Amino acid sequence: MSGRRSGRGRRLAVLVGAVTVTATLALAGCGADGGDHASGTAADSAGRENLAGQPGAAEPAEGGAGPAQAEPGQPARDPADPAAPELAVNQRAIVYTGSITVRVDDVDAAAAEAVGIAAGAGGFLGGDTRSSDRSGAEATLQLRVPADRFASVVDALAGLGEPLRRDVKTDDVTEETLDLDARIATQQARVESGRRLLAQAKSLSDLVMLESELARREADLASLEAKKRRLADLTALSTITAVLLGPDTRDDHDEEPATGFLAGLKGGWQAFVVSLQVLLTVLGALLPWLVALGLPVVGVVWLVRRLRRRRARPVAPAGPVEQPSASVPAARNPAV
Repeated sequence: MSGRRSGRGRRLAVLVGAVTVTATLALAGCGADGGDHASGTAADSAGRENLAGQPGAAEPAEGGAGPAQAEPGQPARDPADPAAPELAVNQRAIVYTGSITVRVDDVDAAAAEAVGIAAGAGGFLGGDTRSSDRSGAEATLQLRVPADRFASVVDALAGLGEPLRRDVKTDDVTEETLDLDARIATQQARVESGRRLLAQAKSLSDLVMLESELARREADLASLEAKKRRLADLTALSTITAVLLGPDTRDDHDEEPATGFLAGLKGGWQAFVVSLQVLLTVLGALLPWLVALGLPVVGVVWLVRRLRRRRARPVAPAGPVEQPSASVPAARNPAV
């Protein structure tokens, strides 16, 4: 009896020891996992802090507003002074466009003078379109002149003859210019940071990814710079469209549409004349084909009809046929 109790005691001691060892190992493993996780988190935090400490490495997320980034379409202002005053008039970017129509005695001579006026103001001729017909001569010139000489050039063009119309428009693009400057500065910083990260790439996958991202950033920067150059060209050189009309040239812009019975009759007659001209044009185009194809067809039809008439005509006998006389009795049959 005592032997059985001693055996059970040994088994219970062994079981308790095994459970103790298992629990100890489990606690040791959990402690090791927690330590690894804590060390990894600390390493990530340290890496982010080091990356943030590098100039140009930290970038705002897509769509996020950085501290020095202006909203699209709004002028860039100093964050420390949100209530900064507006720019002065002479500091604003303004695009001037205008057109003027002048009736002159000699279109070619006036066009040469207009080009000379633009050249004297520091501009140049951007386009030249001229026409001359029975209604008169006309010239349309596209002149590019400096913005500060825009008004004086328009006045000088009006002095070439009798001014008929003048239209001047302005477009203030100051906010767009400031926004482009801010976006270009931000994009340049992104390109520089991309180049630094590309120089630090250690694996092929990172190298390919960084090259693609850097190419995209450089393309965006080139697009912004092209827009800035185009805007600078428009603000630096204004466009003036000068229309020069001869003495007898009709000005279509000043004529009002005619109404009434006579206007309707005139319009109907013009439509009839135009339709008749179109009809005669079509007939003139078809006449060679009618002659080339119609004459052979007419000849064939005439020949066929002639042959049919010959076949339908009766044939007359060769000579007169003698009829038997009624007084001569018929010959009797000898057999009767």
